[in-house]
Amino acid sequence: MKYVAPIALVLSLAACGGGTDANSTAPAAPVAGAAAPAGQDWTQVVSKTAEGFVMGNPNAPIKLVEYGSRLCPTCKAFADEGYQPLTENYVKSGKASFEFREFLVHGMQDVPPAALGACVGEAAFFPLMEEMFRNQPQFIETLQKSDPAALQRIDAAPPAQKFVLLAQAMGLIDFVKQRGLPEDKARACLSDMTQIDRLTKITQDRGPGGDKTVAGTPTFLINGKVAEGAIGWSQVEQALKAAGA
Repeated sequence: MKYVAPIALVLSLAACGGGTDANSTAPAAPVAGAAAPAGQDWTQVVSKTAEGFVMGNPNAPIKLVEYGSRLCPTCKAFADEGYQPLTENYVKSGKASFEFREFLVHGMQDVPPAALGACVGEAAFFPLMEEMFRNQPQFIETLQKSDPAALQRIDAAPPAQKFVLLAQAMGLIDFVKQRGLPEDKARACLSDMTQIDRLTKITQDRGPGGDKTVAGTPTFLINGKVAEGAIGWSQVEQALKAAGA
């Protein structure tokens, strides 16, 4: 699968912070929790899925999915406010699992943090993602201050080099090095076009050019259905409680 055309399509797919008023639904019956494996809690149980990474009880009766971008301010706001109560009050109990799926709403700029996030593997996926959200303004500001000639070199670079240069311009390679990801592995992940095409395909398949699941970021699904209008923690928590959590 060639890369250039798909990423051009991503640019017009959706906007960060989309959403409409939430629909009211009758609350479901309360669901039961479950004990985590011995010596662990459910936040330590993480696995890779076809589209992302999931934390928690694999048989949880409530499955929360977020399609998000690590450069989306609205996604950052949800992470800052919601990840702690989500994991402590819902994932740890075994009532809910939480899966994050990358959605490249900003096109090319979203690729480096998404690729590096997947590169660290299951155990570090969610901790690194939280740190990326905390440092999001720094990545954006660093890129915006880049020399115009450097940005032109990024645009002209072949795909296998483009995202290494872009990650450097955002300060991301040094960021992940400081958190235990070797530089050579980071560069290899940023040059892995199979992985990057996979990320691009998710965005194509779920956005307006595909099944239209995702109209903006973040978009949340609960048990496979879009939680309409839920873009902040209070709305997501309301939807979880309506599902029986």
